[in-house]
Amino acid sequence: MNFIYFNPDEMRADVAACYGHGVVKTPNLDRLAAEGVRYDQCHVQHTVCTPSRCSFMTGWYPHTRGHRTLWHCLRPDEPNTLKYLKQNGYDVFLLGKNDLLAQESYDDSVSRVFTPKSWGKGGAKYDEDDPHYWNFLVGAIDDHPRDYQRVMQAAKLIREHKEGDKPFMIYLPLLFPHCPYHAPEPWHSMYKAEDLPPLRPAELEGKPDFHRLIRRYRRIDEYSQDDLREVMAKYLGMVSYVDYLLGIILDALDDSGHVDDTSLFFFSDHGDWAGDYGLVEKWPSGLDDCLTRIPMVVRTPGNKAGHVVAEPVECFDIVPTTLELAGIELKHTQYGRSMMPQLKGEAGDADRAVFAEGGYNAHEPHCFEGKAEDGVCADSKNIYYPKGLQQQQVPESVRRSTMIRTRSHKLIRRPGGEHELYDMVKDPQELENIFGRPEVEDIQRELTLRMLDWYIETADAVPFDIDPRDHPVKLMEPCEV
Repeated sequence: MNFIYFNPDEMRADVAACYGHGVVKTPNLDRLAAEGVRYDQCHVQHTVCTPSRCSFMTGWYPHTRGHRTLWHCLRPDEPNTLKYLKQNGYDVFLLGKNDLLAQESYDDSVSRVFTPKSWGKGGAKYDEDDPHYWNFLVGAIDDHPRDYQRVMQAAKLIREHKEGDKPFMIYLPLLFPHCPYHAPEPWHSMYKAEDLPPLRPAELEGKPDFHRLIRRYRRIDEYSQDDLREVMAKYLGMVSYVDYLLGIILDALDDSGHVDDTSLFFFSDHGDWAGDYGLVEKWPSGLDDCLTRIPMVVRTPGNKAGHVVAEPVECFDIVPTTLELAGIELKHTQYGRSMMPQLKGEAGDADRAVFAEGGYNAHEPHCFEGKAEDGVCADSKNIYYPKGLQQQQVPESVRRSTMIRTRSHKLIRRPGGEHELYDMVKDPQELENIFGRPEVEDIQRELTLRMLDWYIETADAVPFDIDPRDHPVKLMEPCEV
């Protein structure tokens, strides 16, 4: 069995046609969903790139081993799916951004890395003194971005792979549709703001303080609703470009005959507000569905075509699923559940809760963005400067947060901050925070206890190997008694 992880960065689920969006065009993802299995309620374990990737490659929650920041990747003593595959005879190709492996972890986990040297550039749309400078909107890219070159390299590897070669794992962590919001034409201008459905409104009661602060630090509170709808329009154009890239991979699999021996996983690492709630990008402790809910579509030989799994799953379920498909035994404690029953047409677990977390403690300044040594967030002209500045000046706005979500409700706890509770059946856009209301007291208590039990059960992962308890050498002669 060969594997491909097609992994767009920052793509939320509800912006794909097969997930119900009425405007966006994603014909290749729609085709993959018709041929494979689509998971309707797949949620990530963190809404920032590095911790999310560390989770979906290990089966660990971010708190299990402290992978809660941009700065702490998987180290040589830690397991990951790529390492399992390489150590079991796979050629493992990493064709895209990292945000996963520490530098010293590459040798054990990756066979080859492909990094394009050139890519298309997009022109700035606003001057630096214009408040719109901070909204990530820039001009169209003048050529295909680096993602195109990565995908073409992957297609080449697929077509050149012959019988008798080592099985391959192609990991394609793309840059799109991560902001800045721009694409090459015709995708950049594919959607008009006025044709889009309404955005989730800003300035809602009961939302955490970082919503208001992000709007202030980024000067989003000076934007019009049309400005925010333009953000969503460009984001959708980027999503359609990702779909175009997926089509290149599907064609390569068709042309090479590798459809019958390759499992293709299409999934993202987290979502993007893209104008919803009057916000752009994401936030380390933001746990809205548009940030945690991602597309997850899997096509593997023998799956039940067109099956839709309505029940909740977690993104890191791909760990045991991949290794089961490869026939490789898991040798570390992990918390994902195999998706194989659903790939064969079964329903999921209707009673399952999914979990996500984020944010930092005030006593861990090494975790925050905006540090002086961080050139990106410390440069006052960089688009990420307001984000780092807010975290440094108002650290409580990025406090630790934890989410539990069932099919019917979502609870978010922020010690010392704003807790949130939503009825996801009546209020799927999370517009009305009902935390603390008497009529939901029983539900709130039940979810709180489930969250406590989850933390107890996943607080750490004990290694499988055993350390001898005796001394390895005789250190000294015994004294006379």
